[in-house]
Amino acid sequence: MAGALGGVVAMTATYPLIFLSTRAAVETKKEHKTVYQAVLDIIKREGVLGLYSGLSSSLLGIAVTNGVYYYFYERSRAVIVAARPGGKGLSTLEAILTGLIAGSATTMISNPIWVVQTSQAVRTLSAAPDDPTHPKIVVKKMGFAETVQSIFAKDGLGAFWRGIGPALVLVINPVLQYTVFEQLKNILIRRRTEKIRSTGLGTAVAILSDWDFFFLGALSKLVATGSTYPYIVIKSRMQSGHATALKYKSALDGLLTILREEGIEGLYRGVGSKLVQSVLTAAILFVGQRRIYELTKAALSPVIAK
Repeated sequence: MAGALGGVVAMTATYPLIFLSTRAAVETKKEHKTVYQAVLDIIKREGVLGLYSGLSSSLLGIAVTNGVYYYFYERSRAVIVAARPGGKGLSTLEAILTGLIAGSATTMISNPIWVVQTSQAVRTLSAAPDDPTHPKIVVKKMGFAETVQSIFAKDGLGAFWRGIGPALVLVINPVLQYTVFEQLKNILIRRRTEKIRSTGLGTAVAILSDWDFFFLGALSKLVATGSTYPYIVIKSRMQSGHATALKYKSALDGLLTILREEGIEGLYRGVGSKLVQSVLTAAILFVGQRRIYELTKAALSPVIAK
């Protein structure tokens, strides 16, 4: 619950950046727009609410994704820690294994929701051409249920698992994120604990603050997203259902096709807004998840005691 609610808070705060990066990732035209220009363009075409297209499915997606991920991550972590003597921290290999288990389960369960969100985010992409003399096509914005019905009617049940190949490859993203986070957290706690104990407090253990979690979450996500962004582009294109992406035979084929047709820059479309969004989302998520968890635990402790 803490992971789900923390994710909802983080997603709501940063959604326009998610929308912009998804649009940029799916777009195949070689344009060079700043984030500011892209925002003005969308507001001009679709209004301010256009920046929030697909928000409802994104909130559902992040709640399910984070809820499932945290559940499998914590359960796997508990099993590993209980199976061996020693401290409570995970080693690098243990953190990677835990992340792979949680990430794979999360991807299989949540992929249909992200297909719907991506379809909503890019639905009006070709409806408003840049040429002012070209007539604009009126495209009705659809809600979550309508989008589900449309995808099913057009492409069948299998369409909800479009992009599952690159999505599974991207399991490495949270693995990298949580591995980096876990190791940085362990290092920080160890150093601060040693410093505290050197003052004469023999059994004291350092406790991290909200700001510590904020910066550790931001740094770990920066490393993860920067390393895996090309596959984020491929996943977004395949999930959008656009004709240009349906020709990709696999994630690797999509990677090679984009390199051949658009060059290296094609694999990094929207990377600026995505990095800003990912780093802010992760930072807010780690703080929110920790704070909600602590508040919930404190609220439930009298009930559990009884």
